Amino acid sequence: MNRNDNKKSKNAKKGLVDPSSIQEYEVHKKTTLMEFLFFVRPDLPRKTIKSLLSHHQVAVGGVPVSQFDYPLVEEDSVIISKRPIAKKETRDLPIIYEDEYIIAINKPSGLLSVATDREKGKTAYRLVSDYVRARNQKARVYVVHRLDEDTSGVLIFGKTPEVRDSFQSSWQDIVQNRFYYAIVEGEINPPSASLEDYLADNDLHLVYVTKNRAKGKLARTDYTLIKYKKPYSLLDVHIFSGRKNQIRVQLGSRGFYVVGDDKYGEPTNPLNRLGLHAYRLTLVNPLNKKVYDFTAPMPEDFKKLMFSKTGDSAKNVNKVAEKKQKAMRDTRTATKIKKGKTGFKAYKKGVTKGNKKR
Repeated sequence: MNRNDNKKSKNAKKGLVDPSSIQEYEVHKKTTLMEFLFFVRPDLPRKTIKSLLSHHQVAVGGVPVSQFDYPLVEEDSVIISKRPIAKKETRDLPIIYEDEYIIAINKPSGLLSVATDREKGKTAYRLVSDYVRARNQKARVYVVHRLDEDTSGVLIFGKTPEVRDSFQSSWQDIVQNRFYYAIVEGEINPPSASLEDYLADNDLHLVYVTKNRAKGKLARTDYTLIKYKKPYSLLDVHIFSGRKNQIRVQLGSRGFYVVGDDKYGEPTNPLNRLGLHAYRLTLVNPLNKKVYDFTAPMPEDFKKLMFSKTGDSAKNVNKVAEKKQKAMRDTRTATKIKKGKTGFKAYKKGVTKGNKKR
């Protein structure tokens, strides 16, 4: 058992929906909630269905809904619960930006992006949905992309099915920049490099580095050292491909494990969370060509771990990071992955070779 398994098990019990007391149904075409409930539960009389709605025992994507004419679209998940589904407080929702197309938040670490088999209620989708519905009961949001549960940072949701579809279908083309702060074990060497690997999934759904181009997908990750404070390195990371867990896998395969990562390796956990934060996302809205450039500040626990007792103030931390980020953006923004390019030529003497334990 990994060091964080107990913590996650306890957190799962705090979910707003008890998985053992629900029935879940997938939506395959546009309809309204009442019509859908009649279709999947023809055994229930109209009065019973209305009672379920009024007592908050029906949820869409983990969000309790009482409106009988609430619109449903393909890929929605509808839950019928034996017990009322609790409402979630959203006054502290860290909203970065909102317009008629999207809403962007700074997702906390430990919060799922969307519902899973083990957690139906405590999600970013639920929080954002409750927020928009507090102003308009028929309003809703749609999943555009996701962040891992333990990764914090910029996360966006669409406000219409058209936004969701247009963003998802062209995600790799419309995203211009994806930057992360990462804290890893050890003094990373060299202090900056470009990592290129082919990544594949094994039977346990874990990602690993492979030399088989036919089996894996090309992933490129650039990093630059911001600061080394024994025994950790704080990195500014730029990813050019959105592969599953690519930062954790590519750095870990070279012996530099992201702290708190209970999935790849067993590094220390000084933050009591994963040391990964998505601090910048730049993309173009394909519907109106507007450029969005969202940022989420470095988490305070990152600053405390890497800059405390060194004489660096928070302002100096930001200045150092911003200077390095600007230098990297000036040279990397226009860079693209070249098909067929493989290997990791930057790593030579002094670099730990790939760990076979993945």
